[in-house]
Amino acid sequence: MKVDEIFEIKDNDFLRQFEAEVEGQTIILEYSNQPRQIFLTKLIVNEELKSRGIDQLFLKSIFEKFTEERKRIVPTCPEVARFFKAHKKEYKKLLPVGINL
Repeated sequence: MKVDEIFEIKDNDFLRQFEAEVEGQTIILEYSNQPRQIFLTKLIVNEELKSRGIDQLFLKSIFEKFTEERKRIVPTCPEVARFFKAHKKEYKKLLPVGINL
């Protein structure tokens, strides 16, 4: 099953968050967009969806989007930092120069 069959990620620029709805629950990743990078500040996800790994699919989709757009990211919330560390080989080019996790 493809990610886009499970949910569609929307960038809510007004609230500065990425959102996806899954089975009536909303997953949110808040961010702060700076000129050269985007700070990923807070992940909000229902425990039931988290236990099924939906949060990981959500983050993977967002990180893939950043990779395509060649956008630099700074994961500042613990959940996103853990995801980044677990997939460091794939996404290390997303970190700004001088930032290590």
